[in-house]
Formats: sequence, C-alpha cells, structure tokens
Amino acid sequence: MDKRMRAQGIQLVSPKFHVFRLQNGREVRLRTEVKDMLLTRELTNQLRRNADISEAEQRDHKPVVKFFTPDANATWLFSELASDDDTLFGLCDLGLGYPELGYASLAEISILRGRLGLLVERDKHFKADKLLSAYADAARTRGRIVA
Repeated sequence: MDKRMRAQGIQLVSPKFHVFRLQNGREVRLRTEVKDMLLTRELTNQLRRNADISEAEQRDHKPVVKFFTPDANATWLFSELASDDDTLFGLCDLGLGYPELGYASLAEISILRGRLGLLVERDKHFKADKLLSAYADAARTRGRIVA
C-alpha cells in the first residue's frame, strides 16, 4: 500500500474494500464496486487532471460528473478530485434551495441514502455544455442545479 494513502487515512483492507477515516473519526468501508459505479477510471483521471491544473493556476473547468439521489432532490456536479481520491470539488445542492460551490467526500456521498433507501447514482448520460461557474450562477438564480 502507498505511504501517501496510509497517511491520508485510506486503507485497502482487501481488493474489495477501501476504508476512509472521516474527520469526525468515523470509519467508512466502501466496496470497490460501489466506488467504481460512481467513478470510472476515465472519470477519475479527468477529475485528477483538472485538480492538478487548478493547483498550478486558477482555472474554471466544465463539470466531469453528475451525481444525484433518485429518491431525494440532491444533485452534485464535480469538476475536480484531490490526490486523496476522496475529496471532490464542485457544485453541491442538497435539495434545500441553496446550491453552493464547495468540497464533498466521495466516501460520504457513496453511503448516503434517500427517503426510500436508494443510494446516490451517477448520471451516465451527463455531458457538460458550460463551465462550472455558469452552472453555479444558474443554480443560484433558480435555487437548484439544472443540468
């Protein structure tokens, strides 16, 4: 296992699980298949490339991935993934009418469930047609993400 991963609280318990230690000390075991359902290798690579570019210079990217809850009104558009493979940056809307730009944990999103107990899903047909800042402006005007 990579020393960086261990230092960041990520343990590979077996090929089937990733373990994330959250800031509150809670440990989340994420089945590799669940993580792969949300982020493919190609999406992960694009999100990481965007994060690397943003570290070198301030940059506005098109969102790479859209997550949503099928049984609640939460939606996320992400454009970057930090080197810890857990911290995503993008537009977050929990369905309360106040979408905002910020950071979210992939581990926490992957264990969220809506009112009917359904897990968060990736919109497999999502293709961004504008920059993240344009989605954020539209979301603030409408009180929700429209993508």
